[in-house]
Amino acid sequence: MPMRRLPDRRCRAAGAALLATLSLLLVAGASGADQPVSAAAGWESLLGDRPAAQLGNRWVVVLAKPSLASHVAAAGGAATEEQERSWTAQARRDQRDVLARLAFRGAPIEPEHSYTRVFNGFAAPLDAQTLAIVQRDPGVQGIFPVRTVIPAAADGVNRLLDAATAQRVDVGIPGFTGAGVTVALLDTGVDLVHPYIRASLVRGIDVLDPTGDASARQNPTAPGRPERHGTEMAGLVAGSGGPAGLHGVAPGAALLPIRVAGWQPDASGGVSIYGRTDQLLAGIELAVDPNEDGDAHDAARVTLVGVVEPFAAFTDGPLATAAAGALALDSLVVSPAGNDGPAGPAYGSIGGPGGAPAALTVGATDTRQRSPTGHVLLLAGLRTLVSGVQPLGGVVDPGLSVSAPVVALTRSGQAVVGAAGGLTRLFDASGYSRVGGAAVLLPRGTSSPEAVREVVTAGARAVLVDGPLPAGALGTDGPADVPILGLGAADADAIRVALRSSIPVQLAVGAAAFDASEDLGAPAPFSSEGLSFGNGPKPEVSAAGVGLATSDPGRDEDGAARYGTLSGSSGAAAVTAGAAALLAEARPDLDAAGLKQALVAAAWRGGSVTGGQIEPAAAVAAELVAQPPYVGLGPAFAENTTVKRRVTLRNVSRRTLEITIEPGSADAADIAVETRPQTARVKPGASLAILVSATVPLLPRAPSSLAGVLRVKVKGGSTLQVPWTIAVPVPKPDLIRTARLSSASFTPSDVEPSVLTVVAGRVDGTAERPQLLPLAELSIDLLRGDRELGRLASIRDVLPGRYAIGITGRGPRGKRLPPGEYTLRITAVPVGGAAQDEQIVPFTVE
Repeated sequence: MPMRRLPDRRCRAAGAALLATLSLLLVAGASGADQPVSAAAGWESLLGDRPAAQLGNRWVVVLAKPSLASHVAAAGGAATEEQERSWTAQARRDQRDVLARLAFRGAPIEPEHSYTRVFNGFAAPLDAQTLAIVQRDPGVQGIFPVRTVIPAAADGVNRLLDAATAQRVDVGIPGFTGAGVTVALLDTGVDLVHPYIRASLVRGIDVLDPTGDASARQNPTAPGRPERHGTEMAGLVAGSGGPAGLHGVAPGAALLPIRVAGWQPDASGGVSIYGRTDQLLAGIELAVDPNEDGDAHDAARVTLVGVVEPFAAFTDGPLATAAAGALALDSLVVSPAGNDGPAGPAYGSIGGPGGAPAALTVGATDTRQRSPTGHVLLLAGLRTLVSGVQPLGGVVDPGLSVSAPVVALTRSGQAVVGAAGGLTRLFDASGYSRVGGAAVLLPRGTSSPEAVREVVTAGARAVLVDGPLPAGALGTDGPADVPILGLGAADADAIRVALRSSIPVQLAVGAAAFDASEDLGAPAPFSSEGLSFGNGPKPEVSAAGVGLATSDPGRDEDGAARYGTLSGSSGAAAVTAGAAALLAEARPDLDAAGLKQALVAAAWRGGSVTGGQIEPAAAVAAELVAQPPYVGLGPAFAENTTVKRRVTLRNVSRRTLEITIEPGSADAADIAVETRPQTARVKPGASLAILVSATVPLLPRAPSSLAGVLRVKVKGGSTLQVPWTIAVPVPKPDLIRTARLSSASFTPSDVEPSVLTVVAGRVDGTAERPQLLPLAELSIDLLRGDRELGRLASIRDVLPGRYAIGITGRGPRGKRLPPGEYTLRITAVPVGGAAQDEQIVPFTVE
């Protein structure tokens, strides 16, 4: 499909009267790093110090009525300005009709956010009674919980000229700068007057504060701590005129900042930097229609999402639907894969909206030629935990030598670092530092630059991080004299066990140097990867994501603009978004889907079939692209399973292509792959649907994924590689670990309900490599004997966790239940097509 132009210019959940309260509670519970993660309710403790956002029982309601994107797609991608305004107005009317009907039925709702462009729906806080009425309405397609999104970076603040490992991004297309292309940046606020990015910025939009201007805000409780991430991302995309010729990937592109995350009140009573999925959805709406006139012909060609919803790789939720809607309106959503490291091996650690089939999901690689290292000796009593040359997480002075005892910080008691007031808890009542002169092991997951700075300020001689850490990924604002070392989970646990047993632990670091990087070109250890919850392989491409030189908000004491480095999959996504802008300028004939497909087709994969390094210059010459560019063939639950999927090949050149389709290679030799047809001629602009089928005679012993690649040879041209995967998940998973009522016999009460606690979903693997199996749906039905009385609750896109639901003793339609014996049937439907799980919970109404 060509780029969208104006034709005349060519160019059910629930009867919640029964549910007095419906609260979604993920309860943290520690799990040993070397033990299977068996408690679904406790897996989030592995994520570390994430913001405890105020979600306020908000929900996203998706309606069955069409959106602007639906109308445009049905029209073949071409529509006039008048048509688009009319379709948007119709979507608004349809939404108002649903809201009026709900109000008439006793559920008045005032949406906080209304969506009509990328999908039709709204977001609002919904109490239990309102939720029940909404979910029974025939115009409602689905209701999804609002969750937290966070910047997908571990951003150090190294002074650029002092940072020997700062990486300049070397990605480009000769002769192109992204001129005439708009990139929408959905992130925290941006330093609007920073000279590195000022010339590229257009008037921004603030979703968090509609009266604001998308500028980076200061921490209201601790001035001097601005929102950094948006400014850093903006510099990577479109910075220009930096020190020593530093510039972004697409310095000629226009940058539209949309603030969807930033300092907001958190559940602890303080503030944290985060956004919510409903706010991110509002940002995508604005990216496709910045002036909000209902006509999306001014949509940003590239929508860069700098935040991520950890582990939420859902393919049918609001974020995935919004990414598909943006693509239909000719805006490519570029999303970071996430920073939770490799997981799986079946369903991985991809964060939302990275699981969306329509999004271009990007992983991070380490492209630095040199990185800081030091000789490390870590002893627990007489036991050697670490010995030899190790990467250091921050810039260090050559000749550095440190020897110090190790102390371990906890999330309570000694200190909680990285939080408001955390610094004071590093000192005792007399003002003496608890960590002075020591090497400090941070709590699991606490590796932010703020945490490092706090312990260094309190006198720490070295910092140990529980988890893998790329060399040079973190830094401090002070002198480079404190080594930062990333540890494996087993070594970190061994330190804690030794200290609890009063066994001394000692760290020595010496012979610091900047050596040739051993990880050159390798995926960064923090970068997420694996299958989405729809069995599609992610990320599709990768880019530089460690130690990237860019702008930093604010000024130095001498008034000079600040620069720093950024590490994270969001930095890699910013590099890729810049590359997409270059390609959009070089190939204006490509629509948003074509941009994605060409970038994936041209990516250099080396020995891997997924996550190839972007090569935008090669993408300019693309003649043949595939949709989807990476193919999830489906799950295999039994031997001799055959899975299949249609793949569309599109000719984006100006000549007829003669192609030959070959099965290519697979990582399991006994997999039989077939394609139909095997040869074809495809005219310019035409598409060809091919059927790909694969038979798996034997299954691996453990859950995993199988991979391979199709090869499409173009006569007189290049060969297009189309990677594919087959998921091998748990065939009959135990998805409901706990389902019980706080009181199995009770009198109906709206004030003191019996509480149904359900631990749903599954988590296997280890702390270092968890294997999640979320739910497509968690439903609760009410029965009396063999008679079904109706559905009480249905929650879509459920991450593993503990869910608490209040049972008041009212039936699906709100009437009090007569005394007698009843049962609740809890059904868990997993993602990916595995068998569902059920449990029955009896109760008595007195």
